Amino acid sequence: MTPRQALRFIAQHGVVLEAARGPVPSLLEAALDRRPRGSWWGHPRGKEFFWLTRAVRASREVLVCRLVSGKVTYVHRRLWPALARLERRFGRAALQAVHEVHTASGAHRVTLTPFRKRLSRRVLASGARLSPERALAALGSWTRRLRRNPVP
Repeated sequence: MTPRQALRFIAQHGVVLEAARGPVPSLLEAALDRRPRGSWWGHPRGKEFFWLTRAVRASREVLVCRLVSGKVTYVHRRLWPALARLERRFGRAALQAVHEVHTASGAHRVTLTPFRKRLSRRVLASGARLSPERALAALGSWTRRLRRNPVP
């Protein structure tokens, strides 16, 4: 899978897990055509998948956060208004943008950026016009459990 294909996959599905199993599609399974046994790092195409994730994470079309079950999640920009509308429902921690920084020593350090800092006024205004029900529906069926509770 090329980075362009990965971005199309994310655009098509809207919400995609990087490598975890869950209620939304997994980029790992799409890229490798199946879930590998054990860690994907040990898969013959593990390094290829790693570099694919770096390309996706660098895209301005994708929010990298921990939205679904606390796992690394990609959210396509077309759904950012829905996230803005439901930010209090999901919690700020789940929507913080995750960035990995490589230090001079070679260590990886994760930095988090508040979701709203990534949004334009236009996206915020578009989100404000959405009803909570429409915002949840836009995000997909995995939000069903959230629909049972009132949305602020």
